[in-house]
Amino acid sequence: MTDVLIRPARLEDADALAELGRRTFLDTFVAADGFAIPYPKADLLPYLDDSFGPAAVRRRLEEEGSGYWLAERAGRFLAYANAGPNGLPHPDARPGDQELRRIYVDKTAQGLGLGTKLLAISLDWMETHSAGPLWIGVWSGNLKAQKLYAAHGFEKAGEYEYPVGAWRDHEFILRRG
Repeated sequence: MTDVLIRPARLEDADALAELGRRTFLDTFVAADGFAIPYPKADLLPYLDDSFGPAAVRRRLEEEGSGYWLAERAGRFLAYANAGPNGLPHPDARPGDQELRRIYVDKTAQGLGLGTKLLAISLDWMETHSAGPLWIGVWSGNLKAQKLYAAHGFEKAGEYEYPVGAWRDHEFILRRG
């Protein structure tokens, strides 16, 4: 991993980050060798544009109080993480709390430790920018991610339905602190 650079994302990275986010979402949640969630196309396609379109990524990169990091090798983006003000629907959530919003690793880069490294960077950043607990929303079927977050002190604090268009993913709300 010595040839992989992890750095803060910049506005000029938006198009490549959008492509990486879209691709990793599809590989992880939709592909037959991923979780194979059967999202209807009428729900999935607008969600992908709203969540991973270049304009959406630019807005997140410019968002006040958020952090965005990426891992790259030879100019190719391999993974990224994003944290910012908590938006999870939990009654104990307060302004000033921070949420880890995404850690996505390209399938060709899995096993390199990038997700764990990005998690550590994100958690350090969140702790210095949070007035309270740290939060994570994770799909209820993603046991590997849940195990990783538990190893970093996160516990299940609730559940909610995450919208992908009209489709709803059952998610767990995790909290540390």
